[in-house]
Amino acid sequence: MTALVEVKGLDKAFGGVHAVEGVSFAVEAGQVYSVIGPNGAGKTTLFNLITGLYIPTKGEILLNGESTSRLEPNQLAERGMCRTFQQMQICMNMTAIENVMLGRHLQLKSNLFTTLFRLPALRRDEEFAYKRAAELMEYVGCGEYVGAEASAMSYGALKRLEIARALAAEPKVILLDEPAAGLNATETAALEDLIRKIADQGITVMLVEHDMKLVMGISDRLLVLNYGRVLAEGTPEEIRQNPDVIAAYLGG
Repeated sequence: MTALVEVKGLDKAFGGVHAVEGVSFAVEAGQVYSVIGPNGAGKTTLFNLITGLYIPTKGEILLNGESTSRLEPNQLAERGMCRTFQQMQICMNMTAIENVMLGRHLQLKSNLFTTLFRLPALRRDEEFAYKRAAELMEYVGCGEYVGAEASAMSYGALKRLEIARALAAEPKVILLDEPAAGLNATETAALEDLIRKIADQGITVMLVEHDMKLVMGISDRLLVLNYGRVLAEGTPEEIRQNPDVIAAYLGG
């Protein structure tokens, strides 16, 4: 079976210093795949490489068997890869549902002509986008905010709103960068349920996360980075029993 996401010998150097070095792994469709490690381990740099924000110094990234190492983020989105960020990218001067509708721009079939003359095709696109955005807000657990301003939402609800916006693009794989940061225990448990629900629908979920209880409970496989290099890779049980991981990260 061809991996959905495959990384081969990935390097990224900044001024001669390797933030990511020789990283290789593969993620199958429908998996929850977590990247863990301390601050400075290269986790977000790895995500930035995979999602086209950085160009690799060396190595290759494949999506569905196609090389994506030189593609822009918008080109990757068109191919089914979306992400969220550590710092939320929510437009606070817009409504909650408008933020989610932004994620559907790749699916809209309108053009300059239909926009200028407000043709029925444009209205149908807008109506469907609104309906789909409302469904996604309900799906992620913030349906009560459909008519609200984004600025009126709680921090935890805004986190879920970002996931809804990414899902609006109909991705094959979604990358979540520290989705549990700042959440309380109840919100984290709801996030865990949401991630599993997304994966159960066949959407691959990759996440960078410091909450070890969350990642050990939800991940199919984990990648452990140490100073930009792979320390270990495997199932949660294999990672728990790995002596290098125990010594470096799990306090053993």
